[in-house]
Amino acid sequence: MSDAPPQPPAGGWEPRDPTVQTPGDADAPPSPRPPGPDRPRARTPHPDRTPDPGRTRPRRTGWRRALPTRRTVLGGLLLLVLVLGGGFLAGYHLIEIPPANAAATAQANVYLYADGSPLAQGGRVNRESVPLARIPRPLQQAVLAAEDRDFHTEPGVDPGALLRASWNTLTGKGTQGGSTITQQYVKNYYLGQERTVTRKVKEFFIAIKLDRAKSKDEILEGYLNTSYYGRNAYGAQAAAQAYYGKDVQDLDTSEGAYLASLLNAPSAYDVGARPSNRPRALARWNYVLDAMVQERWLTAAQRSALRFPVVLPSHPTAGLAGQRGYAVQAVNAFLARHGVLSQKELAAGGYRITTTLRKDRVDAFSEAVREQVLDRLDPDTNPADRYVRVGGASIEPSTGKIIALYGGVDYTRQYVNNATRRDYQVGSTFKPFVLASAVAHGATTQHGEPITPNTVYDGTNKRPVQGWTGKAYAPANEDDVSYGGIPLHTATDRSVNAVYAQLAVDVGPKKVQRTAIALGLPADTPDLNASPSIALGPATASVLDMAEAYATLANHGRRGLYTLVEKVERIDPDGDHPLPLPAAGSGARQAVSREAADTTTAVLRGVVEGGTGTAARAVGRPAAGKTGTAEDDKAAWFAGYTPDLATVVALMGQDPKTGAQKPLYGAMGLARINGGGAPAEVWAHYTGTALDGTPARDFDLRLPEGSEIDRDREPEDLTEEAGAEDTTDQATDDRPRPQDPPPPDRTAPEDEIRITE
Repeated sequence: MSDAPPQPPAGGWEPRDPTVQTPGDADAPPSPRPPGPDRPRARTPHPDRTPDPGRTRPRRTGWRRALPTRRTVLGGLLLLVLVLGGGFLAGYHLIEIPPANAAATAQANVYLYADGSPLAQGGRVNRESVPLARIPRPLQQAVLAAEDRDFHTEPGVDPGALLRASWNTLTGKGTQGGSTITQQYVKNYYLGQERTVTRKVKEFFIAIKLDRAKSKDEILEGYLNTSYYGRNAYGAQAAAQAYYGKDVQDLDTSEGAYLASLLNAPSAYDVGARPSNRPRALARWNYVLDAMVQERWLTAAQRSALRFPVVLPSHPTAGLAGQRGYAVQAVNAFLARHGVLSQKELAAGGYRITTTLRKDRVDAFSEAVREQVLDRLDPDTNPADRYVRVGGASIEPSTGKIIALYGGVDYTRQYVNNATRRDYQVGSTFKPFVLASAVAHGATTQHGEPITPNTVYDGTNKRPVQGWTGKAYAPANEDDVSYGGIPLHTATDRSVNAVYAQLAVDVGPKKVQRTAIALGLPADTPDLNASPSIALGPATASVLDMAEAYATLANHGRRGLYTLVEKVERIDPDGDHPLPLPAAGSGARQAVSREAADTTTAVLRGVVEGGTGTAARAVGRPAAGKTGTAEDDKAAWFAGYTPDLATVVALMGQDPKTGAQKPLYGAMGLARINGGGAPAEVWAHYTGTALDGTPARDFDLRLPEGSEIDRDREPEDLTEEAGAEDTTDQATDDRPRPQDPPPPDRTAPEDEIRITE
């Protein structure tokens, strides 16, 4: 038999009829039907896919078909791990530790009295950052017990808490804490308080990096200095002052535990603001202390001995109310003027400024003004009382320290500082500078006679000054009183304008101007012009300027730096950094000779003893001073001193609505306000209180020969000397006849005394 396949016949195969069975077909299996358009081709099973009769897999039917297979689940989990891992790596590399936000680094300027007690805080944020070393360990431990007991041993993040907080935010179930101290610090210092998933993610990655970049102590220090404790207090130091009125290093364990309790919800646990909060606050306080015992930071015996601390009552933020704002304003101006800190640096905050102001003296000044002026005003029934403003300044002559200022009734109600403003005439309080200049320069009269306190001048009203080449000047005395021949010391007691205008010409107005500046008036004082009128005080120096000049007279003519600031420190967590500062009294020099200053003091003692300033005698100790009244009685002044204290007080008239200067006629129920009235009374009240308990000292005066004041000479003798001096002053026979009227009746009521200013 051939192995070759059969070949078709020459004419090809004949088609076969499938219905006709050929021999052998009976035993053969049926031939498959040829494929056609309506008949599918039969599939032959693959030998490898032949079903195993011993293994059967039931088909998934019904709802099971909707479930993912195990393979799908495993693949999905693997994909999720890859995505999360990639996201973590991307986030870790892309999210850097940012710079601190402005709110976290902003600090208030802390202003202190000379004894270190708080005066005021300037700035929008009540924070004073302190190093961790200043924060007591019990307070640190109390915070850890309340917020994150595992802080020192655990990583800086808590993934579970982060996921929980994020899920609650996404599902609208509210927000919750649970963040570590590191995460809370990141939120406070680097980010913000917005509650979003994005912020939580950033917080997560920054906390991880921060935990590796900084030590635990650095993070804890930052947290304690940025956390909010209520009462507008950011940081532990501000909180210690707000709740206990003390520095943070002085807190005990009980007080520290209460501050730690506040971190959870300050408004809910502030027992000073709401006594009804006490049960909740007590429970939270106990929780913190119990946690400290559990962590072995307290013994059970120590815990049982602790009592809930007494918390200061909550008051509205004092800020700059009362005299505080005026003090801050004056201190800032002083620092800027002397180049210590610019206004921009002060606005940025972060400085601790110890002033020379003494709280007891500031309070004494306020009390004196209240009793002698404010309590006597009735603006509802007396329109003139609405115009009254008061300014004051007080200096220690021996040290140059400004120890008290009075700027006005309240900085939050009246922003202009009456102690430092330069827009009211100083009036006759300027006259002592003319006298000091005369003695200092050895001036002589128009006749060549040396000028001493006993030199007789013509005090006739509206007498033209002699020896002046400028425009004719003939000033009026107050109330147009003519005094005739009068010695210079008496003319000072009675503030005779005609005499002092002539004295200014005899000395030389330019020399008088230079003397005033040397004593303490700024060179750019408005209307400090070198003319005969300079003696009558048209210059508009401030109360503080005048206090400095009078302090120089009290200090025997020696002038140093008058200062408001003892110390300035930059507040930093790593320690405070002092700034260079000119010391009080530095650069001291003799502004005028001691003899000139002491002669002036001797004359000014007569003003207090029997002149226009007798109200100042109420101080009960040796004093010298001078009264003054501005033109149209728009201001009344008293400037005076004892050997220990120089103080100036001024009443000013100002329309509270327009700011225009107003006469003080009728104010306080008096026909007129003059320097010998309320200003001298405030001066005596304040000075007596400020020096209470200190021994009264007399002035140690060194007078030039021939300058001893002769207060016993008879009026007729003075008249003869005045007439002799004036014979060459007038070229005509119509020269005024010297007259020396008797002094005002000091037994008359104060409002009826008409004095010459």
